[in-house]
Amino acid sequence: MSQDSATWAREQERSNQAILRLMVWISLTFGRRIGRIVLHGIALYFTLFAPKARQSSRTYLQRALGRSPTWGDHYRQVFSFASTIHDRVYLLNDRFDLFDIEITGADALYAALARQPGALLIGAHFGSFEVLRAVGRKKDHFRVTMLMYAENARKLNAALHAINPAATDDIVPLGHIDSMLTARDRIEQGGLVGMLADRRLGDDPSISCDFLGQPAPFPLGPFRMAAMLRRPVFFMTGIYLGGNRYRIDFAPLADFSETSRAERDTAINTAVVRYADLLSRHCRQAPYNWFNFFDFWQKQ
Repeated sequence: MSQDSATWAREQERSNQAILRLMVWISLTFGRRIGRIVLHGIALYFTLFAPKARQSSRTYLQRALGRSPTWGDHYRQVFSFASTIHDRVYLLNDRFDLFDIEITGADALYAALARQPGALLIGAHFGSFEVLRAVGRKKDHFRVTMLMYAENARKLNAALHAINPAATDDIVPLGHIDSMLTARDRIEQGGLVGMLADRRLGDDPSISCDFLGQPAPFPLGPFRMAAMLRRPVFFMTGIYLGGNRYRIDFAPLADFSETSRAERDTAINTAVVRYADLLSRHCRQAPYNWFNFFDFWQKQ
């Protein structure tokens, strides 16, 4: 793993785990209404005392907003991040009565599932992927298995198990021999397999794509896996809209069902470019939902 990759992985996951543990305690102790009051103090603390993250956030927000971000912009991004983590506790415990969740763009996904079982969802560290996984546990056609880097999966599983042990059943660590077999089996059973594709680790192969007006590296790995599984791929985001509102968006990204081996590399590159474009659009539409608090445009 390169030094840059090791740095973001270490700093990002350490901060995520610290916030997650704190959010779990607040949520279970005070409930959602009181907990959201406490969130403001937590967001203020991290906005003031995480200068590296704030500087990286400034670079991103300036490109997403098209102007110099204010202190309030930084605060709103951190508060959105804290809110999605706080809400995760309730979503994992099936407290859907607390939320207003809208789903858009699902017709194309339903049509794909009607043609053949299973599909892949490619998301990002944007909004809440958990809102989809939570809804999926109540709707069989939305059952989602997440593929994650092994270390991230281990840490997340440890935290999720304390909230709801059943939540860890649908998280599969990458890097194991049987990861692809598990993903294939879940898809053939008609399930959805999700991956996040806005970060790469170490020497993972990538291509440079335009992202918010500047070239940035995007990993090829998730799309190569999608091509090997030979299924339709959809871009998915769970946008936090403030308060108790979320919107799950789906958009067709690629269809590897009939892609030949000779066409595979070109199809993968095309899918990555489209992914970067869709992520750019969502970042401009909902700029406070992207939660990569490191210098995304440097060589990772």
